[in-house]
Amino acid sequence: MTELTIPPGADGTRAAELVADHVEVGDVVEVREMDRTGSDDPETTGEVTGIEAGYLELDGNPPAEGSPRYDEIHTLVKLDNAE
Repeated sequence: MTELTIPPGADGTRAAELVADHVEVGDVVEVREMDRTGSDDPETTGEVTGIEAGYLELDGNPPAEGSPRYDEIHTLVKLDNAE
């Protein structure tokens, strides 16, 4: 298990670069989002199915269905795949 914390002040472009350097398609990850008012589900777990412009695609879903935008990611944890 490895963890990446996006530095405070990093914009979406820098966060996307860091994420792309940390994970690959097929990795299983846990995403902890920035603290936001009204956010009742700050953690998301899923398989990376795409490193898209603007967001990290999890389980084939668009951002409206649970894939986080890069500017929302606070911490990204690459989970060990049980094989």
